[in-house]
Amino acid sequence: MKILSVLVVVWLVIGLFAGLQRHYYDGTVSCARAGTIAATVVAGPLNYVGANPRVHCSVPQPSR
Repeated sequence: MKILSVLVVVWLVIGLFAGLQRHYYDGTVSCARAGTIAATVVAGPLNYVGANPRVHCSVPQPSR
């Protein structure tokens, strides 16, 4: 169980590093950008073998 925990943490750290290299943490955060960051972190090392997760979403506008 301890080895699995270490592997999960390493996987997520690699994903965070991939997001850092792609400059995802600069600027304002929108729904789509937050989703893309989360998908990149979860994809982890897969980012370095061609995965480029993108998330598209739209937030409803407030009524007038």
